[in-house]
Amino acid sequence: MKICLLLIPCLLQICSVQPDAVKIVRSTISNRIIGGAAARPAQFPYAAAIFVETANSRHFCGGTIVGKRWILTAGTCVYNATAFTIYLGSVSLDGDDPNRMILATNDYEIHPEFNPETLENDVGLVKLRMEITYYTTYVSQVRFMPTSVLPSSAFVVALGWGQVSDDDNVPYNDLHYVNVTTISNEECRITYGTQITDEMVCTAGNFNEGTCIGDSGGPLLQDTPMRHFMLVGVASFVSGNGCESLDPSGFSRAFSYMPWLNQVLFGS
Repeated sequence: MKICLLLIPCLLQICSVQPDAVKIVRSTISNRIIGGAAARPAQFPYAAAIFVETANSRHFCGGTIVGKRWILTAGTCVYNATAFTIYLGSVSLDGDDPNRMILATNDYEIHPEFNPETLENDVGLVKLRMEITYYTTYVSQVRFMPTSVLPSSAFVVALGWGQVSDDDNVPYNDLHYVNVTTISNEECRITYGTQITDEMVCTAGNFNEGTCIGDSGGPLLQDTPMRHFMLVGVASFVSGNGCESLDPSGFSRAFSYMPWLNQVLFGS
């Protein structure tokens, strides 16, 4: 899937950039997975689909279960939100699925230094009204990669219900995932210039694989020797040239925000 930055109708905002840099685009509606495959039931049990309402719009984002009351997503996904409807436990948004949980809340936390213009510190948390009382094969929380090191050329996986092409509607009914690799921030700045900060990480595929509209807020995962995926990023932005361009997709580095996350999740 190709992740494009959140693109909200009538609210599209473009960062100011150096003349030769490609514009970073954000969409609080959603991003998509380009060049990916359909996920199997229970393959990513921590994946969350989030329908977001604001005072004057409705959009879609991805998220990740990080605690019994908490869904990690992008700051753009909770910014000015008034209500959330969250789907857990199912790889599809329509049809009958006994494993699907549908939850509602209006509570969230956003990083205190989130900048909606530059997408710096683009992380937020949706707080559920009650705890998820049990975890199953289909619903469980993700584990964070316990290191700040995310090398270039690391094999990672992005996933979401966002567009699978520039012409699709959002959200796409089925969860998709795509294998991509990380690139250095220096290489990413060749495309985006000084918009790329140390708290961001970019990915690229062999072709145009990546995130797109509707994928914002979704997880970036790295496999481990024990065959367990761990969270390393949160989908944040895509190129102003479109999801199907060869430009990199952008994420917030999860480890960079562990102090803030620990403070909110555990009060420490």
